Amino acid sequence: MSHRLEEISESECQRIALLFKMMGDPTRLRILLALSGSSLCVMHISERVGMSQSATSHQLALLRKADLVRVTRSGKSLVYSLADDHVRQMLALSIVHGKEKRDHE
Repeated sequence: MSHRLEEISESECQRIALLFKMMGDPTRLRILLALSGSSLCVMHISERVGMSQSATSHQLALLRKADLVRVTRSGKSLVYSLADDHVRQMLALSIVHGKEKRDHE
């Protein structure tokens, strides 16, 4: 599926750029990768990415605002997951592309 520049509004372009900005930060990328396997609470995410719960919560709020993660309540806990399969696909394609051997390397 290809799109021409004329088919994308300025607001859509801004939203897409925000997705790349959010995924372009190594800390947020590690959080997204941690969530690609399963839904997790803040405590488990922070343990997996090696950050404080406070710092993890801050990054999760940014990811949630960018519609990359969603949150549900499970009893007293908030459980985070990837927002949808599109996010999972973007992560998977990014990993494949990042691991490709380049001719110039």
